[in-house]
Amino acid sequence: MATQILLKHPGTGIVKKGLYGFSWTTLFFGGFPALFRGDIFIGLALIVICILTCGIAGIIWAFVYNKKYTLGLIEQGYVFAGSDAENALAKQKLGVM
Repeated sequence: MATQILLKHPGTGIVKKGLYGFSWTTLFFGGFPALFRGDIFIGLALIVICILTCGIAGIIWAFVYNKKYTLGLIEQGYVFAGSDAENALAKQKLGVM
């Protein structure tokens, strides 16, 4: 099950929900969660790959996608905006120092 952590961009003030852990929505809906989050390329690629692999790629991607999405937000400049305990746990699970 995925765990949410708030992320805030210091320059724009935009707050987004980051996630880490297993992605049930990706498991059941393939690339559509990525499309809804704005990851157009990954979403479309996953839909095609899931069709070609009869859904096996979706099972594998469900273990990876939330972490990849959240690390992408951090690379864009977002910083953790949860409580100190939530931030510490998220940093540990995501491998961010």
